[in-house]
Amino acid sequence: MLFGILIMYSTARFASEGWIADHYVEPLFHFKYYGFAWVQALGSMGMHLVHLLLFGSALFVTLGLFYRWAAVVLFLTFTYTELIDLTYYLNHYYFVSLVCFLLILLPAHRAFSLDVRLKKVSYCNQVPAWTINSLKLMIAIVYIYAGLAKINTAWLIDAMPLKLWLAAHDKMPVLGGLFAWEYTPYLFSWFGMIYDTTIVFFLLYSPTRKLAFVSVVIFHALTGILFQIGVFPLVMIATVTIFFDPNWHKKCLVWMATILDQTHLNYLQLKQKIVLPIQKQQQQAILSLLLVFFCLQLLFPWRYKLYDSNIFWSEEGYRFSWRVMLMEKSGAATFYVQDGNTGREGRVINSNFLNKHQEKQMAMQPDMILQYAHFLGDYYQKQGIQNPKVRAKVYVTLNGAKSRLFFDEQLDLLQIKDDWRKRWWINEY
Repeated sequence: MLFGILIMYSTARFASEGWIADHYVEPLFHFKYYGFAWVQALGSMGMHLVHLLLFGSALFVTLGLFYRWAAVVLFLTFTYTELIDLTYYLNHYYFVSLVCFLLILLPAHRAFSLDVRLKKVSYCNQVPAWTINSLKLMIAIVYIYAGLAKINTAWLIDAMPLKLWLAAHDKMPVLGGLFAWEYTPYLFSWFGMIYDTTIVFFLLYSPTRKLAFVSVVIFHALTGILFQIGVFPLVMIATVTIFFDPNWHKKCLVWMATILDQTHLNYLQLKQKIVLPIQKQQQQAILSLLLVFFCLQLLFPWRYKLYDSNIFWSEEGYRFSWRVMLMEKSGAATFYVQDGNTGREGRVINSNFLNKHQEKQMAMQPDMILQYAHFLGDYYQKQGIQNPKVRAKVYVTLNGAKSRLFFDEQLDLLQIKDDWRKRWWINEY
């Protein structure tokens, strides 16, 4: 219910800020995830309809009405909006998509739901442990992998990029003085690593659970104040309540039922054990699917080990690995298009094709640079340029270091295809 409410809030906020048009309608070009170039935006009316479906499905999941269908629509619409443009990738969007997928498989509408009230499904007060533990495991992966990713020299020894970020908030009321202190970035870096790698275990252990939840609230409230990461802090605070004792959840439902619904209150006060009816074959199928799902979640973040490059520089294996806010990286990219027949060359004005956020993200990410170069090649070929060549002068700075040339500025980027292999064309860091 909390998860559905937050998705509703996030969707309404997204639409009210005018971001549907800004993200999906106005840009002439959308950057694509590898293998998902076929995912296209639907135009203004279509994208507003998609977000209406997203809001509605989140509402139905919250109410437990037509739950299974609503969960499927929620997963498809949310994931679709994220696949349209790689520019807006964030770890917490990925996390939301994964939780939406898990909700399809879980019987989250068997108590205090309109499906029960309308007798579409039977009420139950007992469910198999895997239905709860699957959500706990998903949250554990996010936290522990984020903590393991922080065990590196830049984060722990150099306190980067927190040394840069906290210094930028030294004028903040109350906390500004703390952020200006020389040793604060180091304390925050070490605390962040220890917190991420251990918080799940404190949530699992009943005697430390309340204190652990308080630390979750403080930690995510602080990150929400310092960084522009939307509703992610609220999502994490809400989802970790799955670690609470079942009686705590029941007390919350009883409290709501006393206000809203006497029928549900009668159900919740039943002393007899009513177990979720589930066929053995159905449960085996779901568990097999979850096994594949979690094996992928456990293994995929380690794919960066297949490359011998600096992951923060080349970003090979960077996405989908729970590396949450581990670097401060920016770039400046100037593109040139040359007519292969005449040799005449002109500079591209990026703002003619990209919005500010697209240009910012593109200028430091290798696959996006290649995508944009190929787009420019196709575009200018249609404008009459023969055998176009596209090169770029790109300078990138990482964690406050002096900017470096990202790759040879004379390379014809149209001759390079992005795939899973090592990005040989990127300069070593």
